Amino acid sequence: MNFAPLPSVDVAAVPSDGFVLDVREDNEWAAGHVEGALHIPMSDFVARFGELTQAAEDGRRVHVVCRVGGRSAQVTQYLVQQGIDAVNVDGGMLAWDGAGRPMVTDNGAPASVL
Repeated sequence: MNFAPLPSVDVAAVPSDGFVLDVREDNEWAAGHVEGALHIPMSDFVARFGELTQAAEDGRRVHVVCRVGGRSAQVTQYLVQQGIDAVNVDGGMLAWDGAGRPMVTDNGAPASVL
């Protein structure tokens, strides 16, 4: 079989108002995440897929992120197969943090990447 290359973008190419889907686990999310991102851990993804389709109804591109890009690549592949405009964020949250892109926590503590 011939698979198309997975669509991916550099962290710098994610618009500041872009739609970000974070598929990391709860403890990773709690340490630091993109403000306004939708958090659906990969382990819950299939069960919670409806939340994403509602959020992406307006046809916005979905920027999928995890820690370094492995889990998000799998989710991106799934979304593309469902006909959703999704891209994997190269390097994940480590690259996001390394590029100095803003991160937040829910409790106001300094954000970090686990």
